[in-house]
Amino acid sequence: MMSTSKNKIIAIMAIASMAVFLIALTMLFLGDILDQMFNVIGIRVATLFVAFASFFSTFLFSLLILLHNKTVYKMNDDTNRRAELFRELQFASTNYSIIEFMDRMLIYGESQRYIDRLIQRKSMIFHMIENQINVDDIYLHPENYRFVSIKIPFRVIEGRTVSSIKFDKLRFERTGSNYEFVTPKPEHETRAFLLYNEHTKRNNVIVNLIIRTDSEFYDPNQINVFSKIKIYINITSLLGVTVKGNTELYFTNPEQIEGDGTNTYRINSANFTLTEMPSITKI
Repeated sequence: MMSTSKNKIIAIMAIASMAVFLIALTMLFLGDILDQMFNVIGIRVATLFVAFASFFSTFLFSLLILLHNKTVYKMNDDTNRRAELFRELQFASTNYSIIEFMDRMLIYGESQRYIDRLIQRKSMIFHMIENQINVDDIYLHPENYRFVSIKIPFRVIEGRTVSSIKFDKLRFERTGSNYEFVTPKPEHETRAFLLYNEHTKRNNVIVNLIIRTDSEFYDPNQINVFSKIKIYINITSLLGVTVKGNTELYFTNPEQIEGDGTNTYRINSANFTLTEMPSITKI
C-alpha cells in the first residue's frame, strides 16, 4: 500500500514537472508576444508561475519525505516488536517449570472447616465439580454433596521453582466409566494448594472435588479402584512463566482403607505432555 502511494506521487511529480517545463519553454519562445500583450505584467505573470511551480515541487518533495519517514517508522516499529517478542521467548524458554507427580496419591474427605468457608464465601476458586453439577445447588443444599480432597506429591524435574499450579480438568478412569471434573463457572481455572511437608521434604499439590452423595466415583467406606487419572494443568514458575500440559498417572490401587477413610494409591509412573509452549503470564 505504501509503495503504491509512493509510485502515484512520483508519477504526479513527473507529470507536473513536465507540464511546468513545457509551459516555461512555451513562454520562452513566445516572449516577444507576451511582452507586447502584457508589457511589464507579462514579467509578473511569469514570476508568479515560477513561484507557484517552485512551491508545488517543494510540497511534493516534502510529501515524499513524509512518506519515507512513515515507512522507516513502521519498519523500526516492526523491528522493535520482533526484538521484544524474541526477548520474551528467550526469557520464557529459560524460566519455565515442569513437574513430575510421584510417590503416593491420597484421596480423603475434605476438612469441614474449608467446607464451611466455601459455603459462606461462595467461592469455588479452590474446588472442582463433577460434570453436570449445578453450582448454586451446592450452596443451597450442601448436604446433598460429598467433598473430597486429592493430595499428590510432586517435584520439579526441569526449570525454576513453582509459584502456582492450576487445574483445567481432571478425568478419572475406571473400567468402562469416566469421571470428569471441571472448573465451576464463573472461574476459568481451579487453583491448587501447594503444601511443603517438613517431614518428608516434599512438595504436595492439593485440589478439592465436589461430588453427589450418590456418585459412584468415591465411597469412603470401600476401596475405590481406578485405572488411570489424567490431569490438565497450568504450571507457573516463580518468575511468571506458564506452561500448559496434561499428565497421566498410572498407579497401584489400594488393597485396604486407612483408618480415617483415606485411599492411598502408589504412583508407578507419570508422564507429562506439553500442549502449549512456555509464555510469560500477563498480569
